[in-house]
Amino acid sequence: MTQTVLITGCSTGIGRLAAQTFQANGWNVAATMRRPENEGELNSLENTLVAGLDVTDQSSIADAIAQALERFGGIDVLVNNAGYGGHAALEQSSDASVRAMFDTNVFGVFNATRAVMPIMRKQGGGVVINVTSMAGMIGIPLETSYCASKWAVEGFTEALAMECRDLNIRVHSVLPGAYATAFNGNVQDNLEVGDAQVVEMAQRIRAHFGAIVADHHGGEQTADPQEVADMIYRCATEDMPVHNPCGSDAEMLVGLSQSPGRQPFYDNLTGLLLPPKSA
Repeated sequence: MTQTVLITGCSTGIGRLAAQTFQANGWNVAATMRRPENEGELNSLENTLVAGLDVTDQSSIADAIAQALERFGGIDVLVNNAGYGGHAALEQSSDASVRAMFDTNVFGVFNATRAVMPIMRKQGGGVVINVTSMAGMIGIPLETSYCASKWAVEGFTEALAMECRDLNIRVHSVLPGAYATAFNGNVQDNLEVGDAQVVEMAQRIRAHFGAIVADHHGGEQTADPQEVADMIYRCATEDMPVHNPCGSDAEMLVGLSQSPGRQPFYDNLTGLLLPPKSA
């Protein structure tokens, strides 16, 4: 019997690639996004349903799930991919912007998962895959809100994996490093906001961090995002760990963060990611 995956955030980037990867491997795909009326390419694929889904709107989630069930009869895998980032020091982050990010990146994951879980239980099993970030296991300067949201989902993933063990539902996270996707175009950049001292500090850190990323990738800013789509597919079809870093930078940094002693790792990471203190 053909299996079905429902993926959030398929309008661009990793979500779109994941939808194409599952479809190419013979799956039924419910490719969801906030504005399905703008989608053309995915609509042309066989066994693919393009549906509207806003993870901050529970009625929208319910409608998309109902469409998937009507079209395909079940949901075997949920990929929680929808989310966005933000570059800002804490003082540059308004309460409203932080809450909006958590509504999508954290509570949106909760909402979609909570809605799909009863279906998987009745079917006798399933898989939930949460796309987070290497920022979900390491702190990155100027990413305070984003890191906090992704750390929350990593904790959620680990706890839910334990809860679901006896329900035959596997739960995984995929933690991408730096990749060339439209995600970067959806990042809220507030580094020019606020006090001059904070702005100057933020600009120095961004310049330094950008140089580090480019150097790690041999002059290229990012790697091929198909790697992430392939990792998502592996989590759906293979016996994988709960947490799955993806990309050489993510694997290196997350691996170091799991070494004995968090403080030595933090000290080394600080020396890597931050420029020398200004005089």
